[in-house]
Parts: sequence; structure tokens; C-alpha cells
Amino acid sequence: MYPVRLFPLRLEMRYDLGAMVLELESQQTQIQRILRSKAFRTSEVQRNLLAYLAERSLSGNADSLKEYTVGLDVFAKPSTYDPRQESTVRMHVGRLRQKLAEYYRFEGMDDPIVVDLPKGGFKVTFEPRPPDRVAEIIHVEAPPRTWRSYTWQLATLGAALVIAIAVAAYFAAQLWKVEKTAPAAAANWTPELQQLWSSMLESNRPLMICLSTPSSGSGVTGIGTANGAFVLGQFLGERKKNVQLTPSDQLSVPEIAMGNVVFLGTSAPANRHIRTIPTMEEQLVLDPTGVRNLTPHAGEPAFLADRLPNDPQDSAETNALISHFPGLNGNGEILYFSGNQIPAIVGAVQAFTDPNFARTLVAKLKMPNGQLPRYYQVVLKVRSMDDMPIDWSYVLHREISVANPGVQAQAK
Repeated sequence: MYPVRLFPLRLEMRYDLGAMVLELESQQTQIQRILRSKAFRTSEVQRNLLAYLAERSLSGNADSLKEYTVGLDVFAKPSTYDPRQESTVRMHVGRLRQKLAEYYRFEGMDDPIVVDLPKGGFKVTFEPRPPDRVAEIIHVEAPPRTWRSYTWQLATLGAALVIAIAVAAYFAAQLWKVEKTAPAAAANWTPELQQLWSSMLESNRPLMICLSTPSSGSGVTGIGTANGAFVLGQFLGERKKNVQLTPSDQLSVPEIAMGNVVFLGTSAPANRHIRTIPTMEEQLVLDPTGVRNLTPHAGEPAFLADRLPNDPQDSAETNALISHFPGLNGNGEILYFSGNQIPAIVGAVQAFTDPNFARTLVAKLKMPNGQLPRYYQVVLKVRSMDDMPIDWSYVLHREISVANPGVQAQAK
């Protein structure tokens, strides 16, 4: 009896060991694929950090990693390094999470293994895509591309590129129509997000995603606003069927009058149609170096300055201005994500679509009667590294008064 029981046990152990070796090799191959990607090509620091954390995770030693150890091993900090006084490791780990997300939104969207770095530790995780999803990626034809699509599940935007000096800018974008709804999208839809987005999504009006046209001297480019538009595309999913995309210099007055507009960019002359709508009294105004507070309350600054670092390894702090106001003659809605730098705009979009931050924002915006203001402006502080937002925080907000009483009546 004994030999009969031993043989299958040895066979099973041999099979498990072989499977483990194959799994480890595929995980190591995935890390190498990411390290060679365009997303990581320009950042040696992020490559070194990912390679180090992946190696420790695959060897089973990541659970014992401390911020101090990472600082010494990856960033060559001296033995006197105190993580409580210096946030280098935390900032770069947060940046690495953003880099991985960026990679899987574009280059790695078809990869069989998803690498992640969950918050709260330094352990890298490896999750295989479901087999049916991998088969779908391999065998199903890509959905047709179109500028304006009636079903927008996951949008992939290619933003165009070169600004001809003193001439004009060219911007191109494309949306991919996807047939199935991502299950996570419904799970992440919360009552607070519903409050923030209901006026945009519950209307029968088409929703226009308007991207800032690059302008000379601006810190914001078409590619920067396209990143924010991509986040919006993932967030909106199938909650809004009639979604359209347009560069700001092609947005017409009839389109504004007939639709709701989400604008991403700066208050540039190319967006004159939006900026000339005389329906609101702004209390917060975007300035070339920050946000100007025209009606400071007690203890509030009159100017919120952007802070750009001198050291490339340091983080930047830029201000984002989110404005929600009525459209042309009080018809429709306009939601404005503006900032002087790319991270401010992308960070504002991410904040406004994040379930956790939505709870904070709704709590701040609520009036004594428990309702949100019909129209408002919000300033967020966005911390970033390498033009990628790391985190964001609420600064202040104002309720907007509608200047034209007739417009106010229509808006209601």
C-alpha cells in the first residue's frame, strides 16, 4: 500500500514545482516587458524601484520591507536617513503606482499579467487576466474607430502632437467602441459621484468632451488634456451614450447651445466661445502662476500660487480649478477642469471621478439644507512628480451666482 500512495504524491509535487517555475518565469518576463516600455523608458529611478520591489516580492521578502530599507537600497540614502523627515520613498512609490496604471491603460492593455503595487506596503502583486479575456484580446477584431461614438466604454485617445511655431496646433483623437461593460465601473459608482455628475448624465443633451488646443507659452499640451479625457472615457463607460469629442478650436456656439460641455485645459483665447458666455460671476480665476481668489474669506489667501520644483526628483504642487456653471442662455451645463500644468488638469479629473474623494468633496460642498450648490467653483491642490499626479486635496470652494436672472430661471 505504501508505494502506491507515494507515487502519485511525488508526481503531484513534481507537477506543482513545474507550474511554479513557469509562473515565476512569466512574472519575471512581465516585469522585463514593463521595464522596456515607453512609459518607463525615460525614468531610470522608476525602473530601478520597480525592479527592486519585484525581485523582493518574487523572492518572498517584500512583506518585511520598510521605507527605511527601500531608501537605503534604491535611493542610496545614508544610514542617518529618517523617513519621518523625508518623503522621497513615499513620493516615488506613489509615482510608481501611477506609472503602472499609465502602462496598463496604453501599452499593457493586452498583457496576460497585471502587475500592481497596492497601497499600504511594498509588495508587488501579479494577477493573471481571466482566460476568456485573454482569448478575446487575441482572437476578436479591434472595434471600429470613430471620432464621435454613441457607446463609449473604454476610450483610447491619441492626441496629436506638434505645435508649429507661431502658426497653428494640430490635435487628433480617436475613441475605441467596446461592447462589454467593465464590472468594476458599476461597483465604483457611488451616491456621491451621482450627486456630482447627475446634471451632466441625466440630461438628454449630448455630452461634449472638449480638449484644449495647445497654445504657445502654455504649460498644457494636447497630450496632457488627452490623458484627462482618457480617464473620463473610462469613468463614463455606458452611463452616457451620446458622448462626443472635439478640440476646443472646433467647438461651435450651436454645439454649446445643444449640449453639455466638459472642458479640459486653460482659459486660452482658442476657447473664446466658452469664455464669452455671460452667465456667471467667477470668484476664483485661473492666473498664469496659480489661482486668484477674488473674494477671500477670513483666513484665506488672495492668491494660491503654483509651486514648481528646482530638483527634478522633488514633487510639484499646482492648483486645479473646477468650475461648474450654466451653458449658453442657461441651457445645459458646463464643467471646466482647468490648470496651468498637465498634472493639475489630470489630477482634477481623477479627483472628480474618484469614489473616495467624491465623499470628501460632497461633504465640503453641501449647504445647510443638505443640497449641493447648483453651480460652484472648487480649488484643489495637486501634488505630482514627472508630470504625473500623485495625490490631491481640497483647498476651498465658492458657490456661483448667476449674473442674468432670466438665465437663472431657465437653469432651474
